[in-house]
Amino acid sequence: MSVKSLADEILKRAVNSGRFIVAIAGPPGAGKSTLSETLAEAITQAGEKAAVLPMDGFHMDNAVLEEKGLLARKGAPETFDVRSFLATLAAVRADDGEVLVPVFDRSRELAIASARIIAPETRIVLAEGNYLLLDEAPWNGLDGAFDYSIFIDPGLEVLERRLLQRWYDHGYDEDAARSKAYGNDIPNARRVVDSRRPADVVIRDF
Repeated sequence: MSVKSLADEILKRAVNSGRFIVAIAGPPGAGKSTLSETLAEAITQAGEKAAVLPMDGFHMDNAVLEEKGLLARKGAPETFDVRSFLATLAAVRADDGEVLVPVFDRSRELAIASARIIAPETRIVLAEGNYLLLDEAPWNGLDGAFDYSIFIDPGLEVLERRLLQRWYDHGYDEDAARSKAYGNDIPNARRVVDSRRPADVVIRDF
C-alpha cells in the first residue's frame, strides 16, 4: 500500500470527524517514524493539517531506569511512562486547546519535554510507536483509542539487518552491536509481532 493510498484512506475516513487519531505501530526498525513523517507531509499537501505524536517521547529517563534495574532493557515495553502517554492521548482526543508533547532525542538518549505542539487546528494526529497495538497491560489500555491503525511488519530477517546496522551507525563494533540488537531490540521486535491487537491495515514491504 503506497503512502498516497494510505493518506487518501485516512482523509476519506476523517471527512466527517473532528480530531482523527491514527496509530502507526510496529517493531523497532520497521520504519514507523519515516512512514509517519511522510504521511503527515502527504496529508498536509492534500490540504489537511496533520501532526506526528511519537511514543518515544515517553521513554523513562535513564536515572529512573537505572533505579528500576531496567537500563539495559531501555526500549522494552516496561521502560515507558504509559500513564503519561495515555493522558496525553486523551488530551489530544479532547481537542480543547494546544497540547505540548515530548520528543525523544536519540543523539542524547533522552526525552525533551514540551518539544512539539499539536495545535487546535490540527485535525489528524499520527501517533507512532512500537507498542501502540501491544496486547499486554498496561498498553492494552490503548484499545479503542485510535480511529484507524496501521501495523508495519517487514519480517524478522529484515528487522535483524536494520537493527544491527542501526548500532553500527552509532559506532558500535560487531560484538557490541550484536549484543545490543539480540539482547534487547530483537526480543522486543518479536514481542510486538507476536502479541498485537488487530490493525486496519498491515504493511509488509515498507
